[in-house]
Amino acid sequence: MDFVRIILTSILSVVGLFIITKLMGHKQVAQLDFFDYVSGITIGSIGAELATELESPWRPLIALGVYGLVSMLFSLFALKIPRSRKIINGTPTVFFSDGTLYRDNLKKAKIDLNEFMLLCREQGYFDLEDIKTAVFEHNGRLSILPKSDRRPIAPRDMKISVGEESIPLQIISDGTVVEKNLSLIGYDRRRLEKELGMMGYKNVGEIFLAVFNIDKKTIKVFDTN
Repeated sequence: MDFVRIILTSILSVVGLFIITKLMGHKQVAQLDFFDYVSGITIGSIGAELATELESPWRPLIALGVYGLVSMLFSLFALKIPRSRKIINGTPTVFFSDGTLYRDNLKKAKIDLNEFMLLCREQGYFDLEDIKTAVFEHNGRLSILPKSDRRPIAPRDMKISVGEESIPLQIISDGTVVEKNLSLIGYDRRRLEKELGMMGYKNVGEIFLAVFNIDKKTIKVFDTN
């Protein structure tokens, strides 16, 4: 009997977490601010408790709903009331600008010099001489503005005109033809198999991924080892 109740409470936990996360919206881990991060951990913990609570599953279920509702209200306040964003999300902090390191700002963010240098290296900057300004965002990521003479060259810098590129369409995914995308490019199975045969492939099932380049009108096959 307890085994059945555990299954039922586990299903209830999964359904509750699914609904809460859908209502709260989608954010990558790197985009979470401190409150969202802590709230997410707490909601997950309550969901785990709900899965094993056999006597009164409604208690963690209510707590799950309360935490989800509070998180949504905070997000709504931040969206509708700009002034509340500083309190809820925090503000960006300048760590480095024009050759000057702001030690007090590093201390406020609880970031030491080694951690700051690590964040810079993760962005591809090993020398502070290449950086004009480094800003620590409220979601914990470091944004870097390179010096004008150290930034990558763009086509507009060379006064070169380039055309817009389209996103390649997946036409085969894990050995299965994506019929919807195939029809978008005006292909049928017979034509696809013919072109793949010319590339040396005997059947669709042996292909892990194939994409169609809309601009070049070509098929690119990606093999796996």
